[in-house]
Amino acid sequence: MAKLHHEALIYTMVLASAADREMSDPELRSIGDMVRSLPIFLDLDEMEISIISGACAEMLNDEDGLEAVLDFINDALPEKLRETAYALACDIVAADLAGQPGRTAAAGDAAPPPATRPADRRRHRTRQPRPPYGGVTGLRRRPAL
Repeated sequence: MAKLHHEALIYTMVLASAADREMSDPELRSIGDMVRSLPIFLDLDEMEISIISGACAEMLNDEDGLEAVLDFINDALPEKLRETAYALACDIVAADLAGQPGRTAAAGDAAPPPATRPADRRRHRTRQPRPPYGGVTGLRRRPAL
């Protein structure tokens, strides 16, 4: 079952995709690929992607839909995952640009600029804090010689 942070992240990606009033195939594929591959979505059932995306799109069609979606994202997204949501939204916009003739996107063109490297770390963030000392619990750091 989807958790609120899953829904908020997917709503963020759908909102980025719908910003130009279209949801292109590259954008939809990108949303699906990210949900299937990123650690934050490991406990999300893949079948729920279309249900959550559809609910967001339906909400956006309401008169005050944009405000409702933004309020939901604001309320449901933990502070720790806000930069992750931003990075995912940027990826969706880049997927849209990559699918348009005559437009270029940063993805795949060349080495990523230094500003995107921290975004990579945010994109792979999870809700659980990292265990100390490289992920191994119960070990103590050896003293420096």
